[in-house]
Amino acid sequence: MPRIAGVNIPEQKQIQIALTYIYGIGPSSAKKILIEMKIDPATQASKLSAAEINKLKDAIEKTFKIEGELRRERMMNIKRLKDIGCWRGIRHIKGLPVRGQRTKTNSRTIRGNVRKTVGSGRKPPSEAT
Repeated sequence: MPRIAGVNIPEQKQIQIALTYIYGIGPSSAKKILIEMKIDPATQASKLSAAEINKLKDAIEKTFKIEGELRRERMMNIKRLKDIGCWRGIRHIKGLPVRGQRTKTNSRTIRGNVRKTVGSGRKPPSEAT
């Protein structure tokens, strides 16, 4: 299994798809990297030579923030928003949608799939003794 940026790349997938397993590299940036390195995007990851893997590794590490560094930067940005107490920071603290989405419905993902449904309001009749 080729290993790039601390991530095991799946061997049976095309290299363009396999590169997207690295956090911070999506389909468009994977395509751009492969064009720059002059590697066919349809090539399977297992068919790459060691020299090509090293070239890919160097190009990715020099031009992109990936994996731990990118995660750390995102966490620090959110922490900064929380510390200054701005609207977005407060929404992060409360676990609510940050970008202006409605919350009456359709915010199940951010709230952790909380289903607060209310019945008719009537209690079942008590048993006669």
